[in-house]
Parts: sequence; C-alpha cells; structure tokens
Amino acid sequence: MILTQLPAAFQEAKPIIETIEAAGFEAYFVGGCVRDTILGKPLHDVDIATSAFPAEVKQLFKRTVDTGIEHGTVMILDHGNGYETTTFRTESGYQDFRRPDQVTFVRSLKEDLKRRDFTINALAMTAKGEVIDLFDGLADLKRGVLRAVGVAEERFHEDALRMMRAVRFASQLDFAIEPQTQQAITDNAALLTKIAVERTRVEWEKLLMGQHPDAGLKSLLTTGLYQYMPMMAAQKPMLQQLLALPDWHLSTIESVWTLLSWQMQLRDAAAIRHLLKTWKTSNELISHVTAAVNVLNALERSGRLTSEENFYTGLDALTTANQVATILGFGQDQAQLAQSYASLPIHDKHELAVNGGDLLKAKLVTPGPMMGSILAACLQAVITGKVENQQDALLDFARMVADSKNH
Repeated sequence: MILTQLPAAFQEAKPIIETIEAAGFEAYFVGGCVRDTILGKPLHDVDIATSAFPAEVKQLFKRTVDTGIEHGTVMILDHGNGYETTTFRTESGYQDFRRPDQVTFVRSLKEDLKRRDFTINALAMTAKGEVIDLFDGLADLKRGVLRAVGVAEERFHEDALRMMRAVRFASQLDFAIEPQTQQAITDNAALLTKIAVERTRVEWEKLLMGQHPDAGLKSLLTTGLYQYMPMMAAQKPMLQQLLALPDWHLSTIESVWTLLSWQMQLRDAAAIRHLLKTWKTSNELISHVTAAVNVLNALERSGRLTSEENFYTGLDALTTANQVATILGFGQDQAQLAQSYASLPIHDKHELAVNGGDLLKAKLVTPGPMMGSILAACLQAVITGKVENQQDALLDFARMVADSKNH
C-alpha cells in the first residue's frame, strides 16, 4: 500500500527521515500515526524508528534531547516541533511484566516490529508513503480485528498493560479482539496487578471516552480483566448496567469518574474520595467529581438546581454533571443550564461588594468568628437575590444580621 495524501504532520517530519537516510541509515514512520492515517483519524504524535543508534542520530542533528536514551529514544527538535526517534531494538527479561531488563539496539526493522503489541500498530511507512506490513496488520485493520503480534501470551508477559490497551483499542476503534488474543488476556488477566495504578487508569479513562465504550466494556467483562482493576472486582453488575445504558459518549475524564461514582452508588464526599484516591487521581479531580455528584443528587431529587447549588458548583462541574445526567435520563437543556449560571448576581465570593475590612470600618464587628458568619450571610443573601450586590445595601443587611446576633 502506498499512501499518496499524507497529513501535514508527516510532511513536516519528512526532512528528519531524509536526513537520516542521507547518512546511510533506514528510517520510518511507525506505530499509531501510520494506523490512524490509514483509518482516516486525526494524528496525535508522529513517531520515527531508525537503524541509526542514538549516538549516530545525535550527530546528525543540531538540537536533540535524551528523552529515553537508555531505550534508544532521542527527541529531535526541528522548527519548533519535537520528533521522538527510536533506534530499532530487541528486548528481553521482563521481570516486572512492564519494562525490559535488557534492551539491545539492532539494525533490523523486522526485529523491531516483532516486539510491538498488536499487528495494527506494527506498521511502518517510508517518507514517500509506502506502508511496510510484515504481520498482516493491514488485513486486520480492514477487518476490524485486534490481534497480538506473534504469540499473544508472550506479548502480555512482556508488558501486562497491553491487555488494558487491547480493551481500550476495542472501544476507540470498535474492533473485535481476535479469539487467541482474547484468550491470552483471560489467562493472564491477573498480571494487571503488576502494573502501576496510574498507567491502568489512563487506559481505563480512554476506554470510557472511546467512541464505542460498549465494545471495550464487553471485552473487559468477557476476559475478567476488570477483576484486577482497583475496586472493580465486585463491580460486574455495575459494568453490566453501563452496557445497558442507551448509546452514550463521555468527553472528559471528569465525566468518566462522575458516571462511575454514580453507578457505584457513591453519593458522599468520603466515598468518592476513597475511590479516586485508590485510583491515584488529583485532588482537583476529586473536588470536581464530588461537586458534580452533588448536582446529580439534586437533579434526581427535584429536577432543578437552586441558586446556591449553581453558585457553589461552578459551570465546569455543572456541565460535567449535566452530561452524565443526560446519559442517565434526567439531564437538563445545556444552554438553559449555562444561562441559569450566567444569570447569578456573582460567580465568586471575591466578587462580594463588602469584605471584612468594610465591616470593621463600619464598626459592625470586631475581628473574630462573628465576622465570618456575617459575611457568609451577606454572600447567601446576594446569591439568592435577597440583597443587591452593592456595598451600602450589604452594610445595611450586615448591620441587621449583627443586631440579631447580638440580641
């Protein structure tokens, strides 16, 4: 196969390959960028593989960065772009089921492609667009099949994360996992516990944000891989419920964890925090998901949100919650929700027209808990529309609150 209409990203990287070839070495575009081009999907990265050893690559270019030189990877910097260029290599001795104990640089493209995970990712392409397919990856692409290169069990023992990548690709590409590859995942699923939670999490999130998450979920259930994911061993009913939902798509990591929290019946902050901490997510994500789940609780309970709920949630978490609520069947019109938020008198407590200094200046309070209590009352009054966000009006209101507290 020869691709005649190459995306701009390849055209920009073409001089890199030509420079390497001019020095007498081989160089090819490899992996996902070739696969996605054939499938007509947008490119994320352009990766290059070469017969030149790292030191030889560095001699050919003025600006390089040793991003993973122990594994043969050098970043070539060219006209504001960075191109990861990796020497052909073989690997051996995967004692941790993730990283090779030994990497050997070689001059053979075939030897390099043999160590890759799936046939659809073991494709190489010349600068002129000629696709080199040594493992029938093109046929598997055409048939929508995900097949391990060589012996599937060996590939998964080399890197157990490849099993999660398989179910993730099933979701993203709507591909069927070939029977022998699927059986190898079933037989070796327990090896997933050897993989760092953070790496498993990335694949799990990508699966749920895929265009066909049901395909990935079915494979996850069929192989039993879910049993070795954090806090998922007892969640088969929940995963089956996700499968039963009408056609759905999640566009953000926040919506992924909001939907999972909801489906796992996690309704309070402590339970949500425990789940997300177990999966080693950020505190920022935990706060976002907690706020979004609170909104789901309110929408399910009453079908509407108060001004205070809008204010304290914020537009981002409101949008997340509404995306998930729509999937669950009780979402609101997104434009109307955004308008409700936009119509709030203020959107941040710092926009309040009075502060502690103003209260002290007006001699309404002395420093202490009373000040915070009065400011909180002022904030609530503005949010709910009881008092305009004007200093004079708020000072009058604060005086009334202070008098009531003093009596």
